[in-house]
Amino acid sequence: MTGMKKTTEKHLMVFSGRAHPALAEQVTELLGTELVPTSAYEFANSEIYVRYEESVRGSDAFVIQSHTAPINEWIMEHLIMVDALKRASAKRITVVMPFWGYSRQDKKHRGREPISARLIADLFKTAGADRIISVDLHADQLQGYFDGPVDHLMALPVLADYIKEKYGDQELAVVSPDAGRIKVAERWSARLGGVPLAFIHKTRDITRPNETVANRVVGEVAGKICVLTDDIIDTGGTVVKAAEALMKEGAAGVIIAATHALLSEPAVDRLKNSPAVEIIVTDTLPVPEEKQFDKLTTLSIAPMLSQAIREVFEDGSVTKMFDGHA
Repeated sequence: MTGMKKTTEKHLMVFSGRAHPALAEQVTELLGTELVPTSAYEFANSEIYVRYEESVRGSDAFVIQSHTAPINEWIMEHLIMVDALKRASAKRITVVMPFWGYSRQDKKHRGREPISARLIADLFKTAGADRIISVDLHADQLQGYFDGPVDHLMALPVLADYIKEKYGDQELAVVSPDAGRIKVAERWSARLGGVPLAFIHKTRDITRPNETVANRVVGEVAGKICVLTDDIIDTGGTVVKAAEALMKEGAAGVIIAATHALLSEPAVDRLKNSPAVEIIVTDTLPVPEEKQFDKLTTLSIAPMLSQAIREVFEDGSVTKMFDGHA
């Protein structure tokens, strides 16, 4: 009688939604694998259909999708992809969302508001996700919204090392666009060799989205190249107002560095006409050709995502990618 052959070898499979295939292709290239062929299309009433063209049974599946505009469509596709994997007996499903859709709705500012960032986590759990990998969450507490491991990657090394190489011979200061992100600015300062810190004191009208009111610079910025850091550039209003405030305070120049380039209207015009000498972002979200302009530099997040996927697949440590410790 022949016994059943038991395969204990793990099987890595990477899948991509249609939101940002170029990023997923870079990731698989770095992993030395290929994207699993997938059929995805809309029915006449705009419902999304997904089917994988090969068996995924027993696989360690990583599903990459950037939550970019039209965001609801791509989140829905992401969820359907996870559900398809679950029903096709994938062994473990890791959702790779470089940008976590709805992440700014992470708490209630006023009564009768949703906490949509938590809802997104619950939806992915219900669909069958075992784990989430994301980059620069808008708030650290998002890690606790998902009932399972969340690997929180930071784009800081990618952005800061580029700035260090290009502007390291000049006198720099790191500026946080608001008091709430000062901890992130401290990490930036350390990465850039202990440069001084400043922050913009701003007020926000919670009844008006995407708008800040007053800007006052706290800290010494005169004569320095200011590195203005944020996690998201959406309409560009906050960072452009901050850049203008820094120049008024005598800054020698302003560089804007942000992880997620949402670049909703009128961001491109605002940034083009801003006093910033360079705007540096990563490709967690696609930046279409019509949104590219001379001052914009886009750095690849693919090496970091591929390294994180490899660590998860091999049961290594994602944490040690950032602090040198397991």
